[in-house]
Amino acid sequence: MLAEAGTYLLLGATVGVLAGLLGVGGGLIIVPVLATLFIAQDIDSQIVMHLALGTSLASIVITSISSVISHHKKHAVVWPQVFKLSFGILLGAWCGGLLAGQLSSELLKPIFATFELLVAAYMLFGNKPSARQTAPSQLNFNISGGLIGFVSSIVGIGGGTMSVPWLMWHGSSIHKAIATSAAIGFPIALSGSISYLYTGWQYANLPEYSIGFIYLPALLGIVISSVIFAPFGASLAHRLDVQKLKKTFAYLLIVLAVYLLNS
Repeated sequence: MLAEAGTYLLLGATVGVLAGLLGVGGGLIIVPVLATLFIAQDIDSQIVMHLALGTSLASIVITSISSVISHHKKHAVVWPQVFKLSFGILLGAWCGGLLAGQLSSELLKPIFATFELLVAAYMLFGNKPSARQTAPSQLNFNISGGLIGFVSSIVGIGGGTMSVPWLMWHGSSIHKAIATSAAIGFPIALSGSISYLYTGWQYANLPEYSIGFIYLPALLGIVISSVIFAPFGASLAHRLDVQKLKKTFAYLLIVLAVYLLNS
């Protein structure tokens, strides 16, 4: 048990540093690592991915709060955009969690790995999106929010890999897009994690200390250490070549995706 707790703390510290350093969400790291750890712990193979996804989203609920507060103090969050996207996001994230609850871990693995490979490819080869439309309709907000929330919930992330390009495409600067995306991550994670809790509530073979598809020991370890180490990552960002580090992170995502597919 102590070894498991230490592993969760180490995972949270790694995620916290990367979040502060690169401005990326932790779900892309948390999900494959947790899935691997759960397999090693002999947790029911039918729910390994469900627990990893639900726990990842639950951790984002808590860790996103400090990030949002920090961005808000700098007046970087465009709250009208957050509110206009929120209806679609809440509905999409809820439905994503419900759908994931009906899928097997063996199907969720390639879905997550494919998404992770797409993110890695975008980080390596994608171009910065240029603004094309500065005043999207409410229908656009609803549909886009729904899609971002739905996909994010299925793959257990806060949605920044999709919401940042979308916001920039609709006229936001990179700084405001990142800040607004951080605020968007909260309703995604909240609705998604509640959905995973609901879908897993009646599952018979949940491990001890689980509530639905959320594994509390992992959640606690990740949250504690990630909050502590995120400021350290932010301080490193001013001293290191972040662009080169992003490419290294992209290669790490590829390794994790391939490993997950073969686990």
